[in-house]
Amino acid sequence: MNKKIKILTLGDHPLSASGVGTQTKYIIEGMLKTGKYKFFCLGGAMKHENYDVVKTAEWGDDWTIQPIDGYGNQEMIRSLIRNEKPDIVWFMTDPRFWGWLWHIEHEVRPLAPMVYYHVWDNFPPPTFNKKFYESNDFIATISKVTNSLVKLVAPTVDCDYIPHIVDENIFKKCTKEEVSELMKDGLVKKENFVNSDGKEKFVFFWNNRNARRKQSGSLIFWFKDLLDRVGQDKAMLIMHTDVKDPHGQDLEAIIGELGLTNGEVMFSTNKYPPQTLAKLYSLADCTINVADAEGFGLATFESLACETPIIVTMTGGLQEQVTDGEEWFGIGLEPSSKAIIGSQEIPWIYEDRLNGKEVTDAMEKMYNMSKEDREELGRKGRQHIVTNYNREGIMKKWDDLFTRMYNELGSWENRKNYKSWDFKEVL
Repeated sequence: MNKKIKILTLGDHPLSASGVGTQTKYIIEGMLKTGKYKFFCLGGAMKHENYDVVKTAEWGDDWTIQPIDGYGNQEMIRSLIRNEKPDIVWFMTDPRFWGWLWHIEHEVRPLAPMVYYHVWDNFPPPTFNKKFYESNDFIATISKVTNSLVKLVAPTVDCDYIPHIVDENIFKKCTKEEVSELMKDGLVKKENFVNSDGKEKFVFFWNNRNARRKQSGSLIFWFKDLLDRVGQDKAMLIMHTDVKDPHGQDLEAIIGELGLTNGEVMFSTNKYPPQTLAKLYSLADCTINVADAEGFGLATFESLACETPIIVTMTGGLQEQVTDGEEWFGIGLEPSSKAIIGSQEIPWIYEDRLNGKEVTDAMEKMYNMSKEDREELGRKGRQHIVTNYNREGIMKKWDDLFTRMYNELGSWENRKNYKSWDFKEVL
């Protein structure tokens, strides 16, 4: 192929630490390694020090990033389509951010196919998204839940399940020496991990945004219930998050009220590279996610790659991480209730709410499990990740998809298989 396929990418900044940004970066780097692609990215959803166009040292003109506020607007897309002449427009994240783009699909799709990487957390089927789904040439779905929902709501739309990936060469079990570097660097203090008996505390790890659906405050209360059962200094909870996130709770106020200020709950607030996060996962005995809605859940995904078992809500993409349908790689908690919530924009969706006692029971079960049994769960978990979410296999799916879109649908003068009108019988 002489001409490189040019892809206009919309979404989180691909060099940001967000889940969407991380996945965008992985996929773009994988595609560039084939030598078949060029990318022009609008990097949004973060604060920028400046808005200068960025080109990476490794990829030069093949990967250009334009920092923007938000995710863009119609005039910006109209201009970029004409000036950059992309062969494919590729965008990802929650559909509520893309209504403005789908409103001009009749301007975009005659020139270049639109490929949407979609996440939807839960049932009931979002029939209100039907018009959006049908405004794309292809929908790649982030989880098995999302895939089934798209097929129910818009069965005529071309779609396929392409899950997230994890870099298993970075996220892997670290040695004791590598983990001890966390203490040398001052990220954690060794004395905080030893109880009054001189034994190591059991470590739970939570790595999420401090936001309402993540249930960060509830987790601290439920962890306090665990300590009441097993002993105040027998376990600890490390929360890697922003304790003052305006979309979340004041976590410092909560631990103060509960008397958990003596190392029972520790906050990790700095942004770390993946290699350091791998050490934190390896330090932990168990990683936990009790969110009431979760599209996929990268933290537990990365944890399993590091051979650390997980406790998760059986919601969204979390449920396909904790079990493959036969084996389990941690503890999956079925929701005790499913509350229909919504807004003017999203009329209905389930929130999968957990029973606090069941969460505490699960933590106690993991706490009482032998080290050998936990390590076996972890080993099986990593094998599950490597087998079902391996980087090479998923990169091939993206390469096959983009190549097929380019060859079968074309772009600009060669655009095929698209019409902006339908025949309808008027009675």
